[in-house]
Order: sequence, then C-alpha cells, then structure tokens
Amino acid sequence: MIEWIDQVRRIAPREAVAMISVLATEGSAPRGPGTRMLVTLRGDYGTIGGGKLEFQAAQQARAILGLPVGSWRIQDYPLGPLLGQCCGGRVRLLLEHVDPARLAWLDDLAQGSVLVTRLEHAALEREVIADGPVAALSARGDKPGIGARLTEPLSVYRRPLYLFGAGHVGQAIANHAARLPLRLAWFDTRPAFAGLEGVTMVDEATLTDCVEDAPDDACILILTHDHGLDYRLTRAALQRNRLAFVGLIGSATKRARFFGRLVRDGIGAEARGRLVCPIGVSGVTGKEPDVIAIAVLAQLLQLGVA
Repeated sequence: MIEWIDQVRRIAPREAVAMISVLATEGSAPRGPGTRMLVTLRGDYGTIGGGKLEFQAAQQARAILGLPVGSWRIQDYPLGPLLGQCCGGRVRLLLEHVDPARLAWLDDLAQGSVLVTRLEHAALEREVIADGPVAALSARGDKPGIGARLTEPLSVYRRPLYLFGAGHVGQAIANHAARLPLRLAWFDTRPAFAGLEGVTMVDEATLTDCVEDAPDDACILILTHDHGLDYRLTRAALQRNRLAFVGLIGSATKRARFFGRLVRDGIGAEARGRLVCPIGVSGVTGKEPDVIAIAVLAQLLQLGVA
C-alpha cells in the first residue's frame, strides 16, 4: 500500500510528523516489512497493525517529535514478552522525525525500484535506485547503527480496475477502491454523471474501445444501466484472453441469457468460462450498494499482485 506516500507529501510541509516503518519481522506479526504509518501531535495516519505494538510505537513517535528534524531511532519489540500480544512474534521498527527538506526521493518512487536508506548521525539519507540487491533485515541481533545501509524493494503496484457504470453500486465500488491497491478507470455514458468526480464520460458508440484499451492485468467490472451496453462490454472483454478478471453484475438468469447470446455470437467455451456473474465473494447475500461493493472488491483482492 502506498497511501503513506501521499500522506507524507501532504502533511510534512505543514506540521511536524514522525514516520514509523516496519523494518523486519519474525514469527507472527501484525504487518510485514515496508508497512508505514505517520504520527503527528494531533493524530495518526495508517496502521502498523494496531494493538499494544502500535500504541507504544505511536507514543515513542510523538516523543521523537520533540527532537530535531531528522532524528531517528530503531526499536525492537518482542510482542509476547514485552507487550503481551498473543501473536508472539518480533518486530523491528524505524522511527524518525521526518525532515520536510529531505523528501525529494518521494518523487522517484516507482514499481520495481529499490529504496536505499543510509543511517547517518543527524538524519536519514534516502535515494531510489532503478534496480539492485535487496538485503533482508532480521528482527533479532544487533540493531543497524550509524553508517548502515538498508535496502527494500518498493511495491507500489495497483491493479488497473476498469469500472463501467456510475450508479449507486458503481459509486460504492469507486469509493472503497480509493483506499485499496487498485488504479481506477471509471466510465459512464449518461450526462447526469458528468460532474461526478473520477468519472470519464464516453459515447455509447465508443464505450467498448475502453475495454480494448485496458492493459492485460486489468479487472473489468460491468454494471451499466442498460443490459444492451452490458452485453456489448461483456462480449468485448471476453474477446481479450489475458484480462485478469471480467465481472458482470446480475443474477444467474442474466448470466444464462448472456451465455446464450455469446454462443450465438461465436464466443467460445473457454472465453465464456472466464465470465464471473454474479460478482462478489460467495456467501454475501446483501443487496445494499456498500455490501455489494465490499464483496466484489474482496473478490478482486484475492487475485493478488500481477
């Protein structure tokens, strides 16, 4: 997740902020290496897993705000003996008073690159390199000290989500997707939604072009106001044999009717088998827009990272 990147950019120029980074874990731990959260005197942003670990780390982060910008500490937390957390693992954290004058590296972040952090006496020096060896850190043993060089891979991948339809369910999906590792492209044809933030207006005649423009790792969600449009989009999506997901809102009856039309239009069995309809994880029966949205997004998250 890369929400912390936008938060650092937004918060650091206007108020003192500390960043907590998970450097290494061992055994059962709430979150993995690379997880970050921000702490100010007014509140917290993000999470490293909650519980006593996060509470104590946030307290120490606020304490470091009383030190000069650039100050940093590495803290080890054996979760069972020290904090009484039943997960029983170990976590090594880096806490720092963010220096707003040393954030140029944020502009160089990219999928597949490596973040290099050097522990200097008065501050942390960071740079992003295109490629290079990544050294896994341990949650035990001696803590990294002055002069140590820490490397971590950057995982900023967001799977493309091409969402067709800006009705109640479409809006709920877009709202929840904004906080997930998904990169939303959202389309509708109705002028009534022209002012809705995030929606791209497209003519019905060219709507299927958007499906053809989607990258191979994209998820397609089809939930327009018109079954004719739904079918055209479904047929276009199934003709793309490398899309990660093709989902159509509707009942088993709608699925059967679409399958019949797809057969008549010459869409083969393998392609038809890639259509997911109804959409959403099994066992969720609610019809409210937010319920549907959460069930569908959970289904997409099961796809993992491309």
